[in-house]
Amino acid sequence: MTAIATISPDGPQHMRALERANEVRLARAELKRRVAFGTTDVAKVILYCPWEARSMAVGELLMSQRRWGQIRCRKFLSQIPISEKKAIGSMTERQCRALAAMLTSADRGSAWRATG
Repeated sequence: MTAIATISPDGPQHMRALERANEVRLARAELKRRVAFGTTDVAKVILYCPWEARSMAVGELLMSQRRWGQIRCRKFLSQIPISEKKAIGSMTERQCRALAAMLTSADRGSAWRATG
């Protein structure tokens, strides 16, 4: 599907950086695909923060869910004062737990889902 060029470890720094960026981009695309298909739980991604999600924006992850657009994401995150541009890896443990709890309750069909 996607061709990946490998660079020797002693290659130029910019080429190693491009290779790393490509790895991250492909891993994030796969993560977002799993979230969209429902095989990966967003709350668990927030709580356990895999390497590919560390520098990913919270809004980007939330919007990878089906039926989640920018407006729904903003309304949801306004309940906890978190910007949709905040990196998942830079969130405090308290923010992660609160966001995961809200996502779990929204998945269970809370009143928010009916209004969101």
